[in-house]
Amino acid sequence: MARTAFYHEPNAPTPSSIVVAVTAYVTNADGQLLLIRRTDNDLYSIPGGALDVGETLTQTVVREVQEETGIDVEVTGLVGIYSDPGHVIAYTDGEVRQEFSICFRARVTGGTLRTSDESKEVLWRPLDSLDGLNIHPSIRLRISHGGQQQAPYFT
Repeated sequence: MARTAFYHEPNAPTPSSIVVAVTAYVTNADGQLLLIRRTDNDLYSIPGGALDVGETLTQTVVREVQEETGIDVEVTGLVGIYSDPGHVIAYTDGEVRQEFSICFRARVTGGTLRTSDESKEVLWRPLDSLDGLNIHPSIRLRISHGGQQQAPYFT
């Protein structure tokens, strides 16, 4: 299902739902960031997805990272909570969501890079080489916060 993100745009549709989602800020031993290139909008992103019924948030992080990248992780901390009502995501099925995502730090415990139905590219990228990648502003904000060792961000 394709999606279009609106970020503080006056022509954004009105949200009809809020879905609890997670993202994961994962770095390897060389300090490179784990990224995917999404199949639904062709943007680079950190891995993540929606909470399933019966899961904890940390279980969702572990599952989503593994599903999208092939990498096994353990959650180690909280980057922040992102609920900006100016970030709206419209899906081709007519659903329009307001952003609600909790970004976690995680460390690699195993696995091998691979793509999935949701990721057409999976890569480790040095933090100082992200400028040329097409990354949504909301995800850039999470990456920026993830690279800082500070109290969790809240919006």
